[in-house]
Amino acid sequence: MKVAGKHYRTIWMDSKTGEVSMIDQNALPFSFEIFIARNYQDTCHAIVTMITRGAGAIGAAAGFAMAQAFMEGARGEGRGVNSADYTLEQLFFFDKVRKEIEATRPTARNLFYATERVYNAGLISVESAIREAQLLADQNIADAKQIGEYGSKLVHNGSRILTHCNAGWLGFVDYGSALAPLYIAKEQGKEFFVYADETRPRNQGARLTAWELQNEGIPHKIVPDNAGAYLMSQGLIDFVIVGADRIASNGDTANKIGTFEKAIVAKEFGIPFYVAVPFSTIDFSLTDGSQIPIEERSEDEVLTYSGPDSEGVMRTIRMASPGSHALNPAFDVTPAKFITGFITEKGLVKPEELADFSLDKPLKH
Repeated sequence: MKVAGKHYRTIWMDSKTGEVSMIDQNALPFSFEIFIARNYQDTCHAIVTMITRGAGAIGAAAGFAMAQAFMEGARGEGRGVNSADYTLEQLFFFDKVRKEIEATRPTARNLFYATERVYNAGLISVESAIREAQLLADQNIADAKQIGEYGSKLVHNGSRILTHCNAGWLGFVDYGSALAPLYIAKEQGKEFFVYADETRPRNQGARLTAWELQNEGIPHKIVPDNAGAYLMSQGLIDFVIVGADRIASNGDTANKIGTFEKAIVAKEFGIPFYVAVPFSTIDFSLTDGSQIPIEERSEDEVLTYSGPDSEGVMRTIRMASPGSHALNPAFDVTPAKFITGFITEKGLVKPEELADFSLDKPLKH
């Protein structure tokens, strides 16, 4: 997508230096900054602190971090042609780093998918790890664009759409998942309106989704998280569209906390509820959502808020009762029965159809 007339990916890697550059999402929307991760530890730090976030962007970051580790581990030791060329010390290092990366955001399926792909490629050679990481980033964009093409068919002139969290181009390498259909629909000349949930506690909707929509010239309003039921009861929402961080084979879906509530209310009012994801987000090893690990983040995200003061200096203030503590689950699981369909790079798939497909199988209809 373009920012001030210049095209950016959310995250990219210099294959020669190994440096990973990413848009600093913690600085948005108040300033546009690029964070540079010079090694895999920096990239892991960016994932944990949500400098980069969103299912697709996390996956790309994890793949790049794994490639950085192979570059670092082979430095001064020569580059391996196959696993037999690595020393036991190097192999131990690669395995340790893989575990470190996978511990950064335990709910995100794309992170594990990318780490595994690049790790296996890296056992062939460092060059293979770099190529695989770049390939995953490119595939992330291609999948997101396809999701946008299929999903745009659901958007009509006059559509009123509710979103939760941020699943736009910031959450992927480009285009996004839940917002990709809206961007394609805008390119097609369709006129529609978006209600963007603020998405407490980190306000990704108010800070990121709204910034993206404004950047793309799409009419929208930010709404409180607890306004969804009211909007639906007043007939103001035609459909809900969200992204996801991990999906079980039966269609149970883990997404940003608060998604489950929106799905329940949408079901009550007969409003379609769509989840936009690439197939790489689906964990076919899990039979249902009870097996999805739920990340619990720092209580400070609930108790405090950060933003610029009148002079533009970023400040953090406490906005909750002094002495009180908070519980901060980052995700909830929406049962498949509340989901109308999944908008994927292969087309629209119903929850009960997921088990019939894998990454290598074409859609039958």
